[in-house]
Amino acid sequence: MRSRLRPAIVLATAVATAALVGGCGSGDDWSEPHAKPTAVGTLAPGFTDPTAPPSPEATVTPRPGSWDKVHPSEGYRVVLLTAGKDPQTRTLVSAVTDWAEEEHVSLRTVTATKPDQLIPSITKAMDLAPDLIISAGNDLIDPLTLVSANHLDQQFLVVGAELAEPTANVTAADWTGASFRGEGLGMSSTYDPASFTPERATRAVRAGVAAVLHDLTGIVLWLD
Repeated sequence: MRSRLRPAIVLATAVATAALVGGCGSGDDWSEPHAKPTAVGTLAPGFTDPTAPPSPEATVTPRPGSWDKVHPSEGYRVVLLTAGKDPQTRTLVSAVTDWAEEEHVSLRTVTATKPDQLIPSITKAMDLAPDLIISAGNDLIDPLTLVSANHLDQQFLVVGAELAEPTANVTAADWTGASFRGEGLGMSSTYDPASFTPERATRAVRAGVAAVLHDLTGIVLWLD
């Protein structure tokens, strides 16, 4: 009896294991068809003035917490594009990864470790065809200025910095002390590394994503 049951048990176990592994992999397979993401929840009053939508490149100051009830729809695909090992960049990276885990976002990371990898890293991120690319690190600002304007179908969110003249597909979320706009350009405030706290970084990620999900793009969110 045992000799007849054992192969059956082994086969059943193998089939169950294969199904489990396949199920885990398919949920994160970006090659599969993907529905357009939507916002789950709405912006509260004070995020922007609905009677006077922000103009391109405008800076707006959302009411604190007005983005709290906004979440990405299931299957939201995000690439975290990062460069730099400074504490400020590490704080931003942690904020993005923590947010992605909490919101069950499908997150992939592209890291540039050398100056000559900056533009190729942006290209690599776009080749993944994500719903959104979130940029963390001042070293990426000048390369993004060159690349993003030529790829208007790809949405970008810059946290802790901003582009000097963003196109409609580039949204930024920063605050006093975090307004780097590129080499040789003035900033809206004095750069302050100490201003890069986990709380500020988290607000920037959540507010920025909420804006993108509601098609409020090409603007700067000032989160003081």
